[in-house]
Amino acid sequence: MAGPDPIRADVLIAGGGFAGLALAVALRQALGRRFAVTVADPALAAIPSRDPRASAIAAAARRLFEAIGVWDAVAGEAQPMLDMVVTDSRLDDAVRPTFLTFGGEVEPGEAFAHMVENRHLIDALVAKARDEGVDLRAAAVTDFETGPQRVTARLSDGGELSVRLLVGADGARSAVRERAGIATHGWNYDQSALVMTVEHERDHNGRAEEHFLPAGPFAILPLTGRRSSIVWTEATKEAERLLALPDEDFHAELEKRFGLQLGDIKVAGPKRAFPLGLHTARSFIGERLALIGDAAHVIHPIAGQGLNMGLRDAAALAEVVADAARLGLDPGDAETLARYQRWRRFDTMAMGVATDGLNRLFSNKSDVLRLARDIGLGLVERMPALKRVFIREAAGFTGEVPKLLRGEAI
Repeated sequence: MAGPDPIRADVLIAGGGFAGLALAVALRQALGRRFAVTVADPALAAIPSRDPRASAIAAAARRLFEAIGVWDAVAGEAQPMLDMVVTDSRLDDAVRPTFLTFGGEVEPGEAFAHMVENRHLIDALVAKARDEGVDLRAAAVTDFETGPQRVTARLSDGGELSVRLLVGADGARSAVRERAGIATHGWNYDQSALVMTVEHERDHNGRAEEHFLPAGPFAILPLTGRRSSIVWTEATKEAERLLALPDEDFHAELEKRFGLQLGDIKVAGPKRAFPLGLHTARSFIGERLALIGDAAHVIHPIAGQGLNMGLRDAAALAEVVADAARLGLDPGDAETLARYQRWRRFDTMAMGVATDGLNRLFSNKSDVLRLARDIGLGLVERMPALKRVFIREAAGFTGEVPKLLRGEAI
């Protein structure tokens, strides 16, 4: 006996992270409640979120969150980056000379980035998605079949959906991408990022610091209160060794890199390590399929752009789909999806090359390269116009910027 017919919707988004939820909200707001959107992710069963990590939200991404009505819910928990300092030294150097400083405003009164704890932003996005009538399913997309007009997707809770467009927003190990047969190219760095929150005795005054050490960058990113988020790059084996240390020994290693400028420090919450690499999907689209976020690309965190690139994907795809739907076109049509890929692929490849180059330039013990990069940093420090270009790039305002990232409705 045949089972019940699949539930029909317009778009199914596999993955309920920042990019997937932002896309869902943007589509509902642009196209109204007749345009049915479902988000499927087992993590939706664990709301409120308990994610201990924090993320740097660039100014363009903040404008997106303002445009979809989410930012006000997290603004009180967001710490603006008021300035940034870059140093380059060996681990045991007594002094870490400052080679480069950035003012924190991309526009008067607008910080180029804010630090926000993930749990606050995820909870705000889920609440907004519910308000907009997005169908939230605490289940994974386990399989799908693509026909000429629709995709039939099966969920881990036994449900089936028939949709016009399937979006893979399910992370670096995307099951949707794998099921679609889309290969990735790239490499692992044999590096891991240790991520944790640190409490400190003195105020950080909104200052972010990035210390370039031979093993990789050690970033101190300001959170609200006397707290900072640490992103600490080490060789993978060394990262494993560090995590296995007793608390007292780990503290000594952390303090050696953090320094004493903010007084006594202590780790608050869990310590985690994440492997680092550069991986890009060979195609961001398939038949009635689009990939966004880490499902489409993974880059090194050296420039803090991974999350923001995923939100740029979401903004571009939302605009493309909304434009097509308003013209009465199929949101899963090949030409609609081709427009999305043309928009995002070059930008993604350029950022991947840039972060790969920076990592190779700074994560090494070569005195020759160190001298060359320090001269380069010093020259940039003396060129305010070039620094402004870098700030606008970091803020997400270069290239063909989607409307949502300009703070405009679609």
